[in-house]
Amino acid sequence: MSSTTISPNNVPKAEADSRLSAAAVPVPEDNELIRTAAKVTRDLNAPKAAIYWADFLASIAVGYGSLAGAIIIQSTGLAVFFGLIAVLALYRAGSFIHELTHVRRNALPGFHFAWNALFGVPMMIPSFMYEGIHSIHHRTKKYGTVEDPEYLPLALMKPWSVPLFVIVAALAPVALLFRYAILSPLSAIIPPLRKLVVERYSGLIINPDFRRKPPEGDRKRRWLACEIGASVWAIALLAMVATNVIPMRAFLIFLAVMSGSVVLNQIRTLVAHLWENDGQEMSVTAQYLDSVNVPPPATLPALWAPVGLRYHALHHLLPGVPYHSLGEAHRRLAAELPTGSNFYRADHGSLWTLITGLVRGSAGRN
Repeated sequence: MSSTTISPNNVPKAEADSRLSAAAVPVPEDNELIRTAAKVTRDLNAPKAAIYWADFLASIAVGYGSLAGAIIIQSTGLAVFFGLIAVLALYRAGSFIHELTHVRRNALPGFHFAWNALFGVPMMIPSFMYEGIHSIHHRTKKYGTVEDPEYLPLALMKPWSVPLFVIVAALAPVALLFRYAILSPLSAIIPPLRKLVVERYSGLIINPDFRRKPPEGDRKRRWLACEIGASVWAIALLAMVATNVIPMRAFLIFLAVMSGSVVLNQIRTLVAHLWENDGQEMSVTAQYLDSVNVPPPATLPALWAPVGLRYHALHHLLPGVPYHSLGEAHRRLAAELPTGSNFYRADHGSLWTLITGLVRGSAGRN
């Protein structure tokens, strides 16, 4: 391998290896970065309802319209084309689940309900599977530890862990159907099964050791409403397929589009962080540097990291800034901070660079 091979940090491999070997060294807080980020983005924290509604509803319209086209059109080529458009549009619509965990309900009246009604329940990914989970990932003392539901040290694991991480996601539609059509109704009458379902099968997590706690108060009521809706839909869907009300071809296309969206999200998750932490508590700066921005001039991140996810590192630094303002926040910080700032170390060039860097890193450690 050439000494000039590019690493996930866009630096020569020799330098990248030295960074990886130092991954366990505590990173002190960059107070200048934190103070500057807070100062220059004070006016960017309010979500703009018109943008949220227009973006989400347009994504839903394009997604379901394209899905219908893929099902109705008999031409295989056109069906695949419309299917791909449906995958991208529904993936974007689904990505708003991340915003639901950060935006207060009274800041966007009706948006949480609309998202669940139009996407969460029909796609069997209601918002309770992320709300109450993602917030733990943002806790300073939880991030990257064994208590973080959204973290695995993939860069420290065996090389085959990376493709397996993506392949498993392709089975998500079948798993979700089983979870809501079978496990939900059974767990309502079998308490031990209910405990298992809540702990293990009620969250969008990647840490297999994480166990979820039962919801309480208003969150419990919203959880049950969404779970009942998803369960009724899953049972009805399977019944309509079994009685040929919905043709098998249409059902398989629906599952394929669902699977494509989940796989795309899993690939995005794969490069959301560098995954180099071995379970130790990390400073806010360390968490920022372990996360990834893929800013312009790269254009493809608008497809594979939509709804602000291309600025994932910046989001960890400024979790209160809504997705539509992260680009402006990045531009302001770039104009304010000197070239040698830690701010720029979280910027990366492309999806391919990040994936190959992760694979090389895991291979090099094993």
